[in-house]
Amino acid sequence: MHTLRQPAVAGTFYPRDGKVLANEVVSFLNAATPAIDHVSPKAIIVPHAGYVYSGQTAASAYACLSPSRMTIKRVILLGPVHRVPVRGLALPDVEAFVTPLGEIKLDQSAMASIAGLNQVVVSPPAHALEHSLEVQLPFLQTVLDDFQLVPLAVGDATPAEVAEVLDTLWGGPETVIVVSSDLSHFLPYEMAQLVDKETVQNILRLNNTLTHHQACGGTPINGLLLAARHHHLKPKLLELCNSGDTAGDKSRVVGYASFIFIEETSNA
Repeated sequence: MHTLRQPAVAGTFYPRDGKVLANEVVSFLNAATPAIDHVSPKAIIVPHAGYVYSGQTAASAYACLSPSRMTIKRVILLGPVHRVPVRGLALPDVEAFVTPLGEIKLDQSAMASIAGLNQVVVSPPAHALEHSLEVQLPFLQTVLDDFQLVPLAVGDATPAEVAEVLDTLWGGPETVIVVSSDLSHFLPYEMAQLVDKETVQNILRLNNTLTHHQACGGTPINGLLLAARHHHLKPKLLELCNSGDTAGDKSRVVGYASFIFIEETSNA
């Protein structure tokens, strides 16, 4: 039986109609400012709000993957749980994820390789309504060709536990890591700018001590930062803004940033 995880936030976070969605994602990517680096990132951090709020910020990082669209075959996608508490990192129990752009097969062998780790669990409820992973899928379907997905809904876990999962799945140029996270939440505009600038500096310094007040995806980010130190990745900030910049209301804003991580041995 072919089991599928159907989209939960199509029509709210992004368009439900496939043609409209495809055009919107392409428009974001076409408007993205090209990164200076010509080497494909090993990892990226992207926001996960509705596309009207953070789609352009996310696109700046996804555009950096497009040159390697035929090389990248596996995406390790991590995002924080918003609705269902989880101890550790949760895998789904389906064979594919669905968006209005089609199906994405899950990498069953890669998931099996981490299933024995104590911090890895299987939790269908954690994935059923989770938007932090789902909103990234149309971008991945647009910038990559033939790839498979390892989706991880991250709950209560230490940086070392997240990094161990990433180390196990690290692979080579065929594997890219995507961490989904917004920054500060519901602060006044000027205060959010100060908090988010500090968070950015922590990420650029690979300081894996972010709190959930600084980034809702602080847990997977901290794990990535720890792994990045081990694997000699160099982070670069691409864009930083908040919902006051993209949607107008500056009384209570949400922060967004996009980063790429390049392997220093690549002479980037």
